[in-house]
Amino acid sequence: MRKKSILAIEAIYNDFWLNCNRNFGVSQTPNPENMANSSVANLDTASLRQFLLNALVRLAYREGDFTLSSGQKSSYYINGKQVTLTAEGALAVGRLLLSLLPPDTQAVAGLTLGADPIVSAVSVVSAYENRPIPALIVRKEAKGHGTMAYIEGPTLDAGAAVVVLEDVVTTGKSAMVAVERLRDAGYQVDLIIALVDREQGGAEFYQSQGIKFQALFSIRDLQAAYQTK
Repeated sequence: MRKKSILAIEAIYNDFWLNCNRNFGVSQTPNPENMANSSVANLDTASLRQFLLNALVRLAYREGDFTLSSGQKSSYYINGKQVTLTAEGALAVGRLLLSLLPPDTQAVAGLTLGADPIVSAVSVVSAYENRPIPALIVRKEAKGHGTMAYIEGPTLDAGAAVVVLEDVVTTGKSAMVAVERLRDAGYQVDLIIALVDREQGGAEFYQSQGIKFQALFSIRDLQAAYQTK
C-alpha cells in the first residue's frame, strides 16, 4: 500500500512538472519529497516572475495582424486570459499582484472581462495569506435588470481604498472606465496595476490623471523572451 501511494505521488508530481514545462517553460528535476515546496504556491518572487513571463510568452503572446479594443492596428496581440484562466497562471498572478498592493488596500477591482480572473485570483490568494481582500467587477454597461448596478461585489464603506487591476494596458482608457465607476460609487482609487504595459501611452495618460501605475512586465520583456523561446 505504501509503495502504491509513493508511486501515485510520483505520478502526480511528474505530471505537474511536465505540464509546467510544456505550457510555461518551467523545468524541475522530479523529487516527490520536495513537491510541497516546489509548486507555484511556494516559488520565490524571482522564480514566480519568470514562471509568469514564460506563461505569457508561450500562451498569451501572438504575432500577426490584429485590431485592438482601442481601434489601433497592431503586429502582435496579448490574450492574458489564456494565462489568467489556468490554475497555475491564476495562482502566479494572484501571488505577484497581492505582493504589490499597498497595506491599506480594501478591495481590488477591474473592468470586465479581462480583469475578472485577475481580481478573483488576488482575492483568493489574499485569503490564504490571512489578508482577505474582496474583489469587485466593474461592468462596461449597467446591469439591465435587478439592481441595475455597474459594480458587482461587496458594498464597501465610502472612501474605501480600491486598487484597479488590468491584464494589458495600451492607451489606458479601459481601466480608466473602472476608475471612474468606482469613484462615482464613493471609493478612493489612486493606483492601477497591470500584468503587461504595451508602452503606447497608458502610463503617461494615468500620470496626467494623477493616478499611479505599475506593471509586472513591459512589452519589451515579453518580446525579448519571445525571441529566445
